[in-house]
Amino acid sequence: MIFANIEYLFLLLLLIPYIVWYVMQHRKAEPSMQVSTTWMYLKAPRSWKVYFVHAPFILRVVTFVMIVLVLARPQTTDNWQNTEIEGIDIMLAVDVSTSMLAEDLKPNRIEAAKEVAAEFINGRPNDNIGLTIFAGEAFTQCPLTIDHGVLLNLFRSMSCEMVQRGMIEDGTAIGMGLANAVSRLKDSKAKSKVVILLTDGVNNRGDISPLMAAEIAKQFGIRVYTIGVGTNGTAPYPMPTYAGVQYVQIPVEIDETVLAQIAGTTNGNYFRATSNSKLKEVYQEIDKLEKTKLNVKEFSKREEAYHVFALVAFLCILCEILLRNTVLKKIP
Repeated sequence: MIFANIEYLFLLLLLIPYIVWYVMQHRKAEPSMQVSTTWMYLKAPRSWKVYFVHAPFILRVVTFVMIVLVLARPQTTDNWQNTEIEGIDIMLAVDVSTSMLAEDLKPNRIEAAKEVAAEFINGRPNDNIGLTIFAGEAFTQCPLTIDHGVLLNLFRSMSCEMVQRGMIEDGTAIGMGLANAVSRLKDSKAKSKVVILLTDGVNNRGDISPLMAAEIAKQFGIRVYTIGVGTNGTAPYPMPTYAGVQYVQIPVEIDETVLAQIAGTTNGNYFRATSNSKLKEVYQEIDKLEKTKLNVKEFSKREEAYHVFALVAFLCILCEILLRNTVLKKIP
């Protein structure tokens, strides 16, 4: 424990003159009576109240010490701690093209994917997990991290709005999304490296084909699980118009052949998610993966620790007030 305002501890020196003054005052205040002999008082019983005579003084001193300690702001110290945990390295590659707004999954594809993936992240506290998002182009939203709080905040902010606003090109660049995720895993020392690629369309953008990206992943020992999101046939899609949002039926086109080939090339699995519950199947497969040891350096932040001292000071003041108004009450 350390003190943020350690200079306040010098106030404790004021206790020295206070204690000296109390002792001198107590001696002067003791009543005296001259008698020829005191032998008759030797076996006289002493009132139990005598033992509480100095209690208010002691309580006042303890209160003063506690208040000074509170002013000095005691804090728990920051420290770094190296720990060894079991986990795997996982990159989530999620399609954020506008077609992910289709509402065949509830409330829509992108929100369903976020909800289930967030649950998955919370269930893997020992894994390094990162996030890549892609539409017509791809970029890393969050690199591999064990700090899942930061990852989840970035994950919840993920949406199709950046595509709608023209910040990135619309479309489906599966190969670019996979390649971006692979670039984040290629230097990993983990025995198990995994990419979970989720999309609802057919590759129609990007300079890297999906199968070429799969071959690159294979070279680096990365296993890819692919998920095709969408029902069969057509799906309701909210189309903005001048008259408001109108729902139209759009065809569900998922290149399952390519997604299955990506998974097969990297010794992974392909899943077709036609509902929210189907999205969870991929996690059962990932749980079977071999785990590897990770060295993690954890940082502990300073926290205020004055609460206990403040509570003791309050209780001492309360006890003194009770004693002076009950057991040690003085009659003028």
